[in-house]
Amino acid sequence: MELKVDSFRTRVHFDSTIALADGIDAAVVDASIAASAPIHGVDLSGLENRPTLEMQADEPAKQWENVARVLDLLLENGVARDGCLFGVGGGVLCDLAAFAASIYMRGIDCVLMPTTLLAMVDAAFGGKTGMNYGGYKNMVGTFHPARELLIQPDFLRSLPAHELHSGMGEVFKSALLMRGDLWELLRAHGRDLLQADRRDDREWQRVRPMWRDIIEQSLTVKGNIVAADFRESGQRAFLNLGHTYGHAAESVLGFGAVPHGTLVVWGIVRALHLGELLGITPTAYRQQVQDLASEMGYPLQITLPAGHSPEDLITAMRSDKKKRAGRVRFVLQRGPGETELRVVEEQLVLRSLESGVQLAARPATG
Repeated sequence: MELKVDSFRTRVHFDSTIALADGIDAAVVDASIAASAPIHGVDLSGLENRPTLEMQADEPAKQWENVARVLDLLLENGVARDGCLFGVGGGVLCDLAAFAASIYMRGIDCVLMPTTLLAMVDAAFGGKTGMNYGGYKNMVGTFHPARELLIQPDFLRSLPAHELHSGMGEVFKSALLMRGDLWELLRAHGRDLLQADRRDDREWQRVRPMWRDIIEQSLTVKGNIVAADFRESGQRAFLNLGHTYGHAAESVLGFGAVPHGTLVVWGIVRALHLGELLGITPTAYRQQVQDLASEMGYPLQITLPAGHSPEDLITAMRSDKKKRAGRVRFVLQRGPGETELRVVEEQLVLRSLESGVQLAARPATG
């Protein structure tokens, strides 16, 4: 598989037992991955003689100080303009590594090996890089596609259940953006895939082809959209279905308090409620999507921290990157594969939150 946009090209490699040596000048590796890579058929021994930085890359780590650590690694080891940075880890690490590569000497190559489902189907592919800033998600970033994307589905075997569930949230989104097999696959097997015992060899061999299919189909959806609109001047914003609500919730709840993909699915259901209020989204379609979200274990309600209200979600939405002329645009749907952007009045957005938000119980007094 290959993604071509502007002067960039990303080659995607599946199911390789990868030995890395040539062409890599420095590496950033998620500390939790380094020890487990060999059991997934991934040979990182080629990095032994390369400058390598290990970091704990969870959502709170997506800050400038960690970008600076990567830049220091590159500078201190004399990596030149024709150099290449290798990133191994989940979505946070892939975002940070690619962002650092994009700004070091005005841009060097990067190769990414995503190790979580979310990173495989979304974060590592398409060229968006970034970090959180000012309490808001991905507020600082660039467009800088990886030269190569190395996907080894066997990493999913040891992925914690909540991270698998989060990644499946982005698959859920991709399925809605395209008419076709991915949506039907989720309806037929989504719950089973999430509940299967991935550590059992026989069970893993049963579900592995479906996971491979899901990853490839999700990348195809994203690749087609990105190739048509690399810098998000139009339809690439469709990939943010559910994200205006989800990112706002992350800001209010605290980054990492609830997994990103879980809040994306919650946000998709809220966006379909908004479309329903506008007369855009058929009730039957919203209900079908909501029922599958519930069946797959996604929450239909979130509880805001004490002292917060739905208006705080609206405030967070005002920093959404899709806004134009100061007005937030929402990704809405008429049906699978029928997506549009629309500016919506805030009072209607508040109404769409009514059934999806509950307030924290006030402590008893007296």
